[in-house]
Amino acid sequence: MKISYDPETDALYIRLLEGDVQCRTLRLNDEVALNIGPGETLVGIEILDAQHVFGEGRVPSVALENLPIAKSA
Repeated sequence: MKISYDPETDALYIRLLEGDVQCRTLRLNDEVALNIGPGETLVGIEILDAQHVFGEGRVPSVALENLPIAKSA
């Protein structure tokens, strides 16, 4: 999973699957869109006007729960 923010467009993108995947976009509202891949798999979530959605100057916290720790090679 990768979370990226573009300050020029004020857009936050949460990519759940790696690789080049053909997607269709499902808009939930003016700010939030879901990218849906083959088999109705959720590939990513796009949030426009992120500062407005989350509150200006606020960065949402990210909590990871019950994930196995990856061992380095």
